[in-house]
Amino acid sequence: MGPAWLWLLGTGALACVHCQHFSEHGDKRLEVPRGPSGPLSEPVPAYQTITPTITNFGLRLYKQLAAESPGNIFFSPVSISTTLALLSLGTQANTSTQVLEGLGFNLTETPEADLHRGFQSLLHSLGLPSPKLELKLGTSLFLDKQLKPQQRFLDSAKELYSAYAFLANFSDSTAMGKELNEYVRKQTYGLVSNSLQAFSQDTLVALLNFIFFKAKWKHPFHRYQTQKWERFFVDARTALRVPMMHQKEMHRFLYDQELACTVLQLKYSGNAWALLILPDPGKMAQVEAALRPETLRKWDQLLLPSLLDLHLPMFSVSGTYALEEVLSRMGLTDIFSLEEDFSAITGLLNYTASRVSHKAVVDMSEKGTQAGAASSLLLQPQAPAASATAAGTGPHAHFNRPFLLLLWHVTTESLLFLGKVINPVAG
Repeated sequence: MGPAWLWLLGTGALACVHCQHFSEHGDKRLEVPRGPSGPLSEPVPAYQTITPTITNFGLRLYKQLAAESPGNIFFSPVSISTTLALLSLGTQANTSTQVLEGLGFNLTETPEADLHRGFQSLLHSLGLPSPKLELKLGTSLFLDKQLKPQQRFLDSAKELYSAYAFLANFSDSTAMGKELNEYVRKQTYGLVSNSLQAFSQDTLVALLNFIFFKAKWKHPFHRYQTQKWERFFVDARTALRVPMMHQKEMHRFLYDQELACTVLQLKYSGNAWALLILPDPGKMAQVEAALRPETLRKWDQLLLPSLLDLHLPMFSVSGTYALEEVLSRMGLTDIFSLEEDFSAITGLLNYTASRVSHKAVVDMSEKGTQAGAASSLLLQPQAPAASATAAGTGPHAHFNRPFLLLLWHVTTESLLFLGKVINPVAG
């Protein structure tokens, strides 16, 4: 018999039995001090307890991926961090602590229950309708009929993450794999395809999540100003011909002399914006090393409106990753241990995490941007450990060499996507 798999994709997961029950609408807020006549200040949304940490986790993960890959990078920090945080709810206490601390959370300052309440609030807030911004998240849990997960676990999944459970027949693994991949593809409007790794007829659980982002520019580029073939310098010796958009428009902009990079904020017409960072030639590694939350805060304070002569390539890039080794280096080791117990999820003993995967795609054009992602975490029967294998009227910004891209949700201050464009036409 081949291995039996448990798939956990994206931002959905099952909640542990010791977590509190939260409000029906998933937007419970933190308690604030009260004076004689009422609150001393406005309530703080629960998601604010986690979004700075998610940003920091995304920047740390980016550095790990950049050290391994010389090519394009693109992923969703929200998707990956939420997947791991939710997985922690089905683990032993020590492993749960390790996962959350590996993500960067301080459990001494913020109790675990508050962190999960923050994720619930974040998912609810991201899912609220927003004019001119399409941001869609969802989770579905497919269970083989032989499983007996804890009912409290399933109830919490529905309550906290709106994750509905469905019976599935995994005996025909080929047909089921196609069906689940098609589900993710449809939910991301064709943007994310073939996100699931192949699995055998012994698959037991599939928890599928998607995140989809689509927004139009506040100041769209005019198609007639796009040059069909301009040079983009992948490196000092390689130049590509790419379609280059052009506009002269007011944008928040700065040049960081210390880090030798141009920083540009492009607003969408909805509740989001993009941050593009263009290092000077030869300075990419220097800028990457400085990627920290305090650097982003500094840039945000210094960005000033400028009439900018902007050249930006149209591009479509993607990233596909196996993250188990990277996450182990970041401190998340116990979920891959033979001693871990996931019986709260499977109803069976002797399962351990074997694969953490992620796929994300982004398209940027004259009208705007669309991006999507899916994350996966696989569990399989425990086995002996294997050996490891190792010129205008204002400033000029010409994005004709590798640059960084961050996509933000404004209200929640969430880093939805993060990446690096090395080759705009690599796909």
